[in-house]
This record gives sequence, C-alpha cells and structure tokens, in this order.
Amino acid sequence: MTNQSSAKALDGGWGWVIVVASFFCQFLAYGSPMSVGVLYPEWLDTFRQGKGMTAWVGSLVSGIGLIASPICSACVTNFGVRPVTVFSGVVVSGGLMLSAFAPNVQFLIFSYGIVVGMGCGLVYAATVTITCQYFDKRRGLALGIITTGTSVGGFICATFQQVLVELYGLEGCLLIMGALTLNIMACGGPMRPLNVPEYFLKQKAALERTTELKKDTHHEKPPIKEESINKNTLSSVEKGLTVLMSDTKDPLSYENSFQGRSSLVKMIKNNKHTYSKYIDTTAELLEDRVFVALCMAIFLFDIGAFPPVLFMEDVARSSGHSDGTCLVPLVSIVAIMAGVGKLVLGVLTDLKFVNSLYLYTFTILGSGIALLITPIANNYAALAVLSGVLGFFSGNWSIFPYVTTKIVGMDRLTHAYGILMFFGGFGIVLGPPVVGWIYDCTESYDLAFFFSGACVLLAGFSLLLAALPCWDKPKKDHPRPDIKYTSNCDKVASVA
Repeated sequence: MTNQSSAKALDGGWGWVIVVASFFCQFLAYGSPMSVGVLYPEWLDTFRQGKGMTAWVGSLVSGIGLIASPICSACVTNFGVRPVTVFSGVVVSGGLMLSAFAPNVQFLIFSYGIVVGMGCGLVYAATVTITCQYFDKRRGLALGIITTGTSVGGFICATFQQVLVELYGLEGCLLIMGALTLNIMACGGPMRPLNVPEYFLKQKAALERTTELKKDTHHEKPPIKEESINKNTLSSVEKGLTVLMSDTKDPLSYENSFQGRSSLVKMIKNNKHTYSKYIDTTAELLEDRVFVALCMAIFLFDIGAFPPVLFMEDVARSSGHSDGTCLVPLVSIVAIMAGVGKLVLGVLTDLKFVNSLYLYTFTILGSGIALLITPIANNYAALAVLSGVLGFFSGNWSIFPYVTTKIVGMDRLTHAYGILMFFGGFGIVLGPPVVGWIYDCTESYDLAFFFSGACVLLAGFSLLLAALPCWDKPKKDHPRPDIKYTSNCDKVASVA
C-alpha cells in the first residue's frame, strides 16, 4: 500500500472498525484475568494450598505480559497484526480451557498464569499497534477507547464468572470462558494492515533472490543428454552416492547452507553498533535522578497496589463481610472505577495548568492511604468504597506515558518505557505472593495491607522528593529538550 493510501486511511473510515474490533479483543482477553479475584477463593477451596502459592496464578497472568512486552512487540512487527491476533486468541482460549483440567496449583500457574498471560500480552501489542497505524490526530481518543476494554471486561466478567461458578462449577466456568475468548480470532479478521510486516518482506526478498540464482545456474549449465550418461556411474550413485550427487548437482543448496551457518555471525557484526548504542542510552537514562525514582516507584507501587485486585474478595469473605449474595463483586467495582480513572486522569493531564508528574505522584499517595485504611473497614460498604478509590487511582496507567515523556523526552520514550514496564511487570508478579505469604504467617490480612500501603507510600514520597525542582541545577549547555509529539506509528506502537 502506498503512502498516499495510508494517509487517507488515518483518523476515520475503516479505522473505527479497527477500534471496535480492538476494544472487543481486549474485552475478551482481559475479562477473566482482570476479574481473577473471583476465581482466587475457588482455587483456595479446591487445591487447599497456601495463599502465597495460589497468588502466583493471578500475579503471573498480569505481569508476564509486561515482562515479555519486547517479545510481543517483535512478533507483531515481524508477523503482522492479524496473524498475531488470531494466534493470541488460540493461546488465551487454550490456556483457559487447559486450566479447567488443572490437577494442582503448579499446573495452574503454567496454564493460566503463563499461557493466558502471554496471550494477553500479544493481544495488547497487536491492538495498540494497529490502532496507532490507523489514527494520527485522534490517536489519543482511539487508544482511550480500546484500553477501556480491559476495565469493562473485568467489570462484566467478574459477575459473569461468579454466576458460572455457581451454575457449572469452576471447571465449567473456565471452559465457557475459554470458548468465548475464541471470538478474538474473529475480531482479528477486520484488522487490515496498512504496512507490510517485515517477515513477509524478508520472505519475498529471499524468494526473489533464490529464483534469480536458480535462473542463473540454469542458463550457465546446458542440459546434459541422456546418451552421455555412463550407466555404470549411475548405478554406483544409486547404491551409495546419492548424498554426494544431491550436494553437487545443486550448488545453490551449498550456498544456502553456508549462508545459514554464517548468518548469526553477520547479525552480531551488523548489530554491534545497535547494541552499543542501546547500552549507552540505558546508562544515560539511569543517570537521570527522576527516571531512577520512577523505576523504583512503579516497582513498589505494583507490589502494593496490585494485590487488592486479587485479594479483595477473599478479604471480604475472611472478615465475614460477604455472604456470597452480593450482586456486584468488589473486583467489578475496582475494574469499572479503573476505567473511569483512565478517562478522568487523561483529561486532567491535557490541561495546561496540571503537572502530569505531580498528578501521577498524587494518585500513588492516594492509593497508599486507601490501602492503610482497608484493614479497619468494618463492613462491606466500606470495602466497596475503598475498592472504588483503589480502582480509580489505578487508572494512572493512562497518564504513565505522558509522565515518561516529560522525564526523558519523545526520542527516548520507547527505550525508557520498555525499562519501566520491566520493573512494573516484576512488581506485579512479586506483589500478590508476598502479600499471600504474609497472610499465611499471620493468619490475617491486616499486616499484609499495612505492608502494601507502606510500599505504595514509599513509592510516592520517593518520586515526589526526586521531582522537586530544588534539586535541579541550571544547565545552560545541555538543556532538557521540549516535548515534541510525533506521528510516527512505529515508535508509538513499540511503546505498547
């Protein structure tokens, strides 16, 4: 497709079909993982394992996609959005159905935590990439719509899974959810790419080069008449020299074999400058005080703020505040308020008088205070309010790219965002098991939530202190570049 046709397709037309398809992809893929708190008490009753061990399931399904985000982005870049979306639908559905037959928690950690988590990471990378390709001026609106699919999915699927567990049991619930997520494959159909994936370009170039070499070999060597072939020689070849003939009659196969053996060496030599530049850029980023504080903040924030999504239902049940008849689970409240938080915080960030870094710090501090208050909540209504507050402040993920851009600039956004997601992914993976182990040792969630609140408050105060302007010295020779927005789809898509 030419650049002219690509420009006409931006900001409208078929792009809105892409938005709808991407919304439902994230809705279907993240519906069960975002409401995993409903399944967590059922797994505790079924497998009779500790809360720390069982918490690995919910932590991995959310964190593995962030940790493996470079791999997911590379798959989308090389193979294209549509194939990756279809494949991710198979992965998510297969992981959910496989989890229905899990004999123990260890198997569940693999099937639900790793397999479903990787599928969700592929879905997220594919949907954000195709949306960025189709939208330029309205890209923020389009991305806001599709990312709310995770929150809407968590809100609806929490109640839906609760009903399925009551009607068909845990196994039936996972089988039905796995069957529904197969619709991700259908949603991948409308995702018509504007750019040809690199994999197909490489395959086309290799095919053309192979065809040309075969033609040259065919013209250089005239055909040999059958009468000139020595029958004795042919007989000996048939008895034991077939391999030698196969190697010598097609010199192209030898050339391809040699190229295959040397491809790794060539790749390392060609990318030597790229690797060196990557290391230098990483070192420069780690010299930035605010960026290092942001890495620590997102790690500590995810350790403390993510566990309530997984444990809130069990907190209500363990404290006797829930009798199992509540129409709206606490996980649903967290999910829907997270969607509201994404929209509200995104609008506030666009205001000229609002500092996105201080706004992000405020959401962290607010989450820490809510976590510290959670242990003293004495009824279900108080837990519901605190769940809503935690969900709203967790919507700060929508302004996180703005904060990163303000710190490092647009040129280094992709590199810095990958490092931050790596820290955030490890925080999500480690948070729930740590909280679960604290409960196993103390038989109470009080100390666990105090620990979570302390981690989140430490993250907020460390980022606030690092961002204070009093630490900055005037730099005349190396001023910080202004933020410049770009319409480069590949750079924005790789951030996902």
